[in-house]
Amino acid sequence: MKVVAFNGSPRAEGNTWHAISLVAAELEKEGIEVEVVQVGNKALRGCTACAQCSKNQDERCVLPGDEVNSWIQKMKAADGIILGSPVHFAGMSGAMKSFLDRAFYVSGANGNLLRHKVGAAVVAVRRSGGLPTFEQLNNYLLYSEMLLPTSNYWNVIHGTAPAEATQDTEGGQIMRVLGRNMAWLLKLVAHGRDAVTAPEREEKAYMSFIH
Repeated sequence: MKVVAFNGSPRAEGNTWHAISLVAAELEKEGIEVEVVQVGNKALRGCTACAQCSKNQDERCVLPGDEVNSWIQKMKAADGIILGSPVHFAGMSGAMKSFLDRAFYVSGANGNLLRHKVGAAVVAVRRSGGLPTFEQLNNYLLYSEMLLPTSNYWNVIHGTAPAEATQDTEGGQIMRVLGRNMAWLLKLVAHGRDAVTAPEREEKAYMSFIH
């Protein structure tokens, strides 16, 4: 099994990376491969709502010049996905938002590529804004009918300078527990896939409240 983790921090080895690493260490103990993809230091355009990914049905965003399409395929191929972000003005980083808007739009427009995969969000914060950012990240996972493992508190770790998060004893435990629960859920899904029939996917219903 494999998990792909996306680091939305501009700092490749900042506190978001340390949070992801704590989760990844528990997954790797259970024989699950983890790949970390650096997103936060990339120049990414946001979704332009052109809907060409829906029209083309090729699992691709038409915006050129970045790695978003290769990252979409990494998510499709993975069994589990971790979304990690620092807190910028009580929200996720701009690059992470641009990536997730485009990637999850493509996924939904092409038959929901991520349905029933295991997904988790982690947040690194200096002081405040951790829970709003955690909720923002979870919205993508929930929208996609993904399966979310839990921890013994919300998945937020504290620190300012790179590696300070390793001094957050409670935050470190949260990430370790999340990693163990994620590994367990991944194995449950793998073992149950052939034994239990998944619910049939329904096409998304859209309703305008104006009409």
